[in-house]
Amino acid sequence: MKSLIAGNWKMNGIARARSEVESLIERFGGSMPGDRDILICPPVTLLAAFAGSYSDEGILFGGQDCHAKTSGAHTGDISAEMIADTGASHVIVGHSERRADHAENDQTVKEKAEAALRAGLTPIICVGETREQRETGIAQSVVGTQLEGSLPDAMGVFVVAYEPVWAIGTGLTPTLEDISEMHDFIRSKTPEGTRLLYGGSVKPGNAKEILGISNVNGALVGGASLKAEDFFPIISAAPGEM
Repeated sequence: MKSLIAGNWKMNGIARARSEVESLIERFGGSMPGDRDILICPPVTLLAAFAGSYSDEGILFGGQDCHAKTSGAHTGDISAEMIADTGASHVIVGHSERRADHAENDQTVKEKAEAALRAGLTPIICVGETREQRETGIAQSVVGTQLEGSLPDAMGVFVVAYEPVWAIGTGLTPTLEDISEMHDFIRSKTPEGTRLLYGGSVKPGNAKEILGISNVNGALVGGASLKAEDFFPIISAAPGEM
């Protein structure tokens, strides 16, 4: 199983941001490492251009969300088929910011994951608890419920990203023991071979320790993926094929 290091650019980046992708490639000497998968999920406005220009350089590209339906009267939405049409290979679904800002529930996330599989994409299904839920001792129960409701019934390969909501963009991270316990729990609830990513304030200073934890098969990186100088050491910290 290869490590997967995914960068979620969120609502950041315009055309000139391609310089960061080019800088990342240059930092690897013009040849991306083949023993781990590197994925960038830029805004959809950049997705086709990036996938068309840099996929041959050994970088995967993905969307940040998709609609459950193939097409229709859904102004402003993007279908999984449209994302696949850009040359993308993955799509994030169920990110906590989508769950909170757009009131997405587990059923919505499940339908989007199944739409991704229908379109030939690999969904990255996000789960995670709030600070209050962790402090009251129900973190595993919350994540278990999210997994039960969000994982697709359709056959296909998917990725699960554990992102404790309270750690996203805050600079806070759970202890290594907490991450290990949750990833072991998620492993027990997912099909064999499913890659499990950790996300939540992953940065160059903590990447090696986090990526060395059992059942952590990579990372979903937010702010630190926007700059090549930060994303490069995180990718470099990831083990190769495990």
